[in-house]
Amino acid sequence: MPPEPLSRVGGRSLAVPKRLNSARLQRWRLLTQTGFFALFVLAPALNLLRFDLYDTQLWLFGQHWSLGIDALAHGQIDATAAALQIVWRAFIPALLLIAVFLGIAYRYGRLYCGWLCPHFSMVEGLNTLLQRACGKLSLWDKSPTPRAGATPEPLWWPIFGLSCALMGFLWAITLLTYLLPPSVIWDGLLQGTLSPNQTRFLLVASTLFTLEFAFARHLFCRFGCAVGLFQSLAWMANPKGMVVAFSRDRARDCKTCDQPRGSACDNTCPMRLNPRNIKRMMFSCVQCGACLMACDATQQAQQRTPTLEWQVGADALRETLRQRQREKAGHD
Repeated sequence: MPPEPLSRVGGRSLAVPKRLNSARLQRWRLLTQTGFFALFVLAPALNLLRFDLYDTQLWLFGQHWSLGIDALAHGQIDATAAALQIVWRAFIPALLLIAVFLGIAYRYGRLYCGWLCPHFSMVEGLNTLLQRACGKLSLWDKSPTPRAGATPEPLWWPIFGLSCALMGFLWAITLLTYLLPPSVIWDGLLQGTLSPNQTRFLLVASTLFTLEFAFARHLFCRFGCAVGLFQSLAWMANPKGMVVAFSRDRARDCKTCDQPRGSACDNTCPMRLNPRNIKRMMFSCVQCGACLMACDATQQAQQRTPTLEWQVGADALRETLRQRQREKAGHD
């Protein structure tokens, strides 16, 4: 196998890592996002997770999930047994799920958002469509960040608008199937027999979700999503949590980054962040790795190692301490 090409950095010869790693990582992320999105849409129909308002019954993994309240009402168990069942079948599973979820976030940040969340999957897809239409990733961007070698085409505007509407409707009807039997909702939709309340819910929810996807999808992810917020808070509390570290001693390499408007990492971040910033300014980072792939590609093209990399544990702690020292020096 031929040796890796070498680059001179600070008088030292460095082996340039293969680009395949970051590309493969993004393919895996696409697979996990696609699989989880399909699970999100199909879970009610498969009775994997839904609460039936008709029967006031929770379905979980194809089975009725009872808390023992019905047995208490029919005199089959006493109040003490019913309380124990509620603790064991509701509170303890919920606390374990929250602990595992926040434990992962404490170590790796908003991993759920970047690798699984159906909403964020739509954010990235709509970003791509809008960028094709006007060169921006958000309607609120002051200036475009066109993709390299691509010119914005106005023909993509109706596709972007239609996609927002379709996603808004899909979101609304999917959420409704988590509360009412999916067969009732889908049959009612196809046959035009939805109840007035069901129709109103779909119209209002579809409109709100469409507007959110079109105008505020990044704002919702950054400031409006409680799931993302608690992940970020857990991550910020851990100085050893995984971070995107920037080799600041090689900042000059970013000046030759072959991208419009500066750096590739800034232009590619789906959350509209600046990946070379300090951790507290990356509060809503979803650890998608898009900036790493962009940095890898542009630096590889110049026979150099990437200036961005993931660090976790002791390496992340050292990065955090370096950031604090730079901040303190800047204030002084």
